Amino acid sequence: MTSSNPKVPSRAEIKVGQRVWALEKRNYASGELTEGVVKRILTSKPDHPRGIKVMFEDGTVGRVQRLILPSTARLRSGLRRASPPRKKIPVDFDMEGELR
Repeated sequence: MTSSNPKVPSRAEIKVGQRVWALEKRNYASGELTEGVVKRILTSKPDHPRGIKVMFEDGTVGRVQRLILPSTARLRSGLRRASPPRKKIPVDFDMEGELR
């Protein structure tokens, strides 16, 4: 990592659409991390000692602590998802276009 703090990624390492672990302000004391997909990068500087501030797709704001590689497990101890995964519900219509 190129950040001045080797524990957090720099702005250049974070991309919109990337899945990351971030620390929300309300969780500073507990250190509980939240998983989410980056919608916007809010910090304009190339690095920040506490992590680059981002907004997730669900509106959650936090400072990035770790990047998630595609092969990394989704949940670990002390970590949570920003929003639950959505389930697809099959929908079926009859000949008149009415929901069955």
